[in-house]
Amino acid sequence: MSRSTSATSWADRLPPDGRTAWPPEHPTHLSRRSPIESVTEREGPVRTRSALTDITTINALLTGAENEARQNGQSVPGAEQLVVSALALPDGTARRTFERVGADPDQFHKAVSSLRVAALSDLSHGSADSTAPASGLPPANPSAQRTFQVAVQLSKATKPSQLVGAHVILAICQMEHGTSAQALSSMGIDRAVLRAAAYEELGARS
Repeated sequence: MSRSTSATSWADRLPPDGRTAWPPEHPTHLSRRSPIESVTEREGPVRTRSALTDITTINALLTGAENEARQNGQSVPGAEQLVVSALALPDGTARRTFERVGADPDQFHKAVSSLRVAALSDLSHGSADSTAPASGLPPANPSAQRTFQVAVQLSKATKPSQLVGAHVILAICQMEHGTSAQALSSMGIDRAVLRAAAYEELGARS
């Protein structure tokens, strides 16, 4: 039985330029509309237990990404914040995916932080894009919205069809550019190899 409410998730409402302020409603509170409801409305009902599991995972994933973004002075999360949040999910599949390729999952956050420091250094020396915001912080981008949507779709194509951290890793493996791709490259991780590891991890669940 689905819940009825008019609030929409931040992932559904983020505009193409990704520069909006954070929506005033908290997007991931269980008493309001969650992204899984939008998906199930379009693609049919989901078993109650599976839906509740997905809602719990989505709440943890988006809340974690939101908190990580705020710590970095960003109003809207990027894909890299979703990955950091996915690595903290209790299902452990995102962490094990990194471990399958011999990488320390905790190094991803450090790689992202290093890229951020480098970007801010470029800004301070006037070598960054002139379109950067006056605050001196890298602009928010819509990559989190796209990453989240792809992860949800991928979760529906695997068995069991429940969203887990490895689906987020699969989603960023499709990204050729952006902070997440740069972080993986700096860690010496091949996206195709990581993608295969994510599928192996998901296969171990079936």
